[in-house]
Amino acid sequence: MAETHFGYETVDEANKAARVRGVFDSVASRYDLMNDVLSMGLHRAWKAYAVAVADVRPGQKVLDIAGGTGDLALAFAKAARVGEPHPAGPGEVWLTDINEKMLRTGRDRLLDAGYALPTAVCDAEKLPFADGRFDLVSVAFGLRNMTHKDVALAEMARVLRPGGRLLVLEFSKPAGPLQAPYDFYSLKVMPLLGRLIANDAESYRYLAESIRMHPDQGTLKAMMKAAGFGHVDVHNLAAGIVALHVGIKC
Repeated sequence: MAETHFGYETVDEANKAARVRGVFDSVASRYDLMNDVLSMGLHRAWKAYAVAVADVRPGQKVLDIAGGTGDLALAFAKAARVGEPHPAGPGEVWLTDINEKMLRTGRDRLLDAGYALPTAVCDAEKLPFADGRFDLVSVAFGLRNMTHKDVALAEMARVLRPGGRLLVLEFSKPAGPLQAPYDFYSLKVMPLLGRLIANDAESYRYLAESIRMHPDQGTLKAMMKAAGFGHVDVHNLAAGIVALHVGIKC
């Protein structure tokens, strides 16, 4: 059996998706609260920046992968004017996630906001959509949990129309002087806060470790180009702690 990483642990590839699903089953109910605590609210600014860069227009079709609790999907739905008549045609935003519990949380949030968006439990490595269906695909803080990132990126390229864009918002490699304090915070403080607030240190230990195993800015840029994105821009946020990669499909 082929092997891959689950944080710092080596596991069979066939088992990783189930292990990741277990993590997000555990954290779903307090996911947004913990994001606010662990990032000191900065995750909201990072996502707002991604939404601004996305520049979704009325009538466009958007796919949000690993969309979890639905915050990006909600912003895209407002920008695409989903449910409103428009000369460009009806806007469409899909919320997807491999984890049903997270997806239910996101769907409920969207309904509370007045948006009944289509949702799907699906694996990003096998997207159930036709070629060239979407104008924009986004994945925020989800790519690092995928077993075969190259396969997932190729699928994202497949469902985009020519000239469509992929936005990948993900933790990355911070500037040198920040590395040591960032390591201490994420590997020591995050699991402690996970235990104190969510009664779940192990899930937050995995999430911190998964950041270390994720490709850095340059490596991910090269992977996106290999997957079919002819031009890729990298926007470093918080001195590289987070990076937004924007790829344009050839």
